[in-house]
Amino acid sequence: MGSGGIDLSATTTNEVLYIGFNQDQSCFAVGTTTGFKVFNCSPFKETISRVLDGGGIRFVEMLFRCNIFALVGARDNTRFHPNKVIIWDDQRRKDIGELSFRHEVKAVRLRRDKVVVVLEFKVLLYKFADLTCVLEVDTVSNSKGLCALCPSPNHTVLACPGSHRGHVRVELLEHRKTFSVQAHNSPLSGLALTLDGSRVATASEKGTILRVFDSLTGKRLQEVRRGASSAEISSLAFNHTSTLFSCSSVRGTVHVFTLTDSPSSPACEAEEATEGGGEGSQLDVVATQSNNCKSSLSILGGMV
Repeated sequence: MGSGGIDLSATTTNEVLYIGFNQDQSCFAVGTTTGFKVFNCSPFKETISRVLDGGGIRFVEMLFRCNIFALVGARDNTRFHPNKVIIWDDQRRKDIGELSFRHEVKAVRLRRDKVVVVLEFKVLLYKFADLTCVLEVDTVSNSKGLCALCPSPNHTVLACPGSHRGHVRVELLEHRKTFSVQAHNSPLSGLALTLDGSRVATASEKGTILRVFDSLTGKRLQEVRRGASSAEISSLAFNHTSTLFSCSSVRGTVHVFTLTDSPSSPACEAEEATEGGGEGSQLDVVATQSNNCKSSLSILGGMV
């Protein structure tokens, strides 16, 4: 389960404004300057192409493989405004719901019973059935729209930045439990949940250290080093079986790590100190770290 799509609207040199996978990563949506497209992953092919009046679509969130989408327009869109989330029924080719805000929408997440809208300083959770708000979370500045929502029908887990720099807030709705973990000293730049919501991965703006926490207890399970030099993390993701997790950066590389709960090596301890170490949990739990200090696979961007 990934950390959401990649917003390309600020740097795009072509018609692509956004790329994001659906909840089970079987297909992905692309927001463009004229509408949106959907591509199947295996076999790879374009399945939907829509040209919409008004302008570009900055965010496209799919609901698995069904006909329902959440759309947010680009800043120059005269029909789908950037401060509104439009629930779009593609079968009927019309909007069936709308959420309006005073500020620009930074991200949207969907599951079958919930809609999550991310603003720069707030995360809001809505019931999908009637779009009533059931939860508001105040956050630090979150211009990247970091937020992860577990798609499993058995667990409703929401992870987002907390009210302090480098903190992650986890909402366990079935358990009526909320806690905050100090994941990093630096501001967060990446966030992802496993498909079952049991683990949350984080990265900071420095981008050298990645950490994995138990989302039910806040216990740190693993810590790995992406590299010695700083890099902006563009995406974090777990595989379906929660045995691997990966990160991509603006340096054009992808690192893949084995997920493990075993203690870390001294090399990672030293790198932790460089990154702003001593970063523990706000919860009084014992943190264990990974002996998998470096990635098991690093792929150059020019090769993928």
